[in-house]
Amino acid sequence: MSGSAAEPAWPDDAVEVGRIVGAWGVKGWFKVQPFAADPQALFSSKRWFLQPGAEARPPRPAAPALPPLLKIAEAKEHGDGVVARCLDITGRDAAEALRGARIFIGRASFPTAGEGEFYWVDLIGLAVVNREEQPLGTVVGLLDTGAHSVLRVLPEGSQGEADERLIPFVAQYIDDVDLAARRIRVDWGLDY
Repeated sequence: MSGSAAEPAWPDDAVEVGRIVGAWGVKGWFKVQPFAADPQALFSSKRWFLQPGAEARPPRPAAPALPPLLKIAEAKEHGDGVVARCLDITGRDAAEALRGARIFIGRASFPTAGEGEFYWVDLIGLAVVNREEQPLGTVVGLLDTGAHSVLRVLPEGSQGEADERLIPFVAQYIDDVDLAARRIRVDWGLDY
């Protein structure tokens, strides 16, 4: 029997936060492309859960299978990405075998957001209503324009992106975000 009973279970609140793009150096470090401009979620957890990515290389016959969990010893920003080292990856070949792996972290491990700050993952799925309590739809994603984020809101019964509303996520249009009630109130008309 393997020691998998001691391994933490896949978190119920797992959020994809990045992917491994290759080896970095010869001592088992690897490069990570974070999915957020501020990769603090990667630094907040020492347990990174992995799943193969679509572009993951098939393992060579002698190569080990992708581990389901990495126990991170060290992670730091490097250029526009992150480099990390884990306890069980000790050489370049082992680090290169991780290329393409998708990294997930339990949402509960994320750092606490500041006042008036929100993680995108917390906004997706929230109902959006205007000041007249008219339902505008559900947040299905966000866009980063550089200057600010934009809510992608899909009306109930919509047939796709053609019906999508794009609402800037700025104080001028966002009146209130109530995570507990799973609702965002906006200054936005039905005909916008």
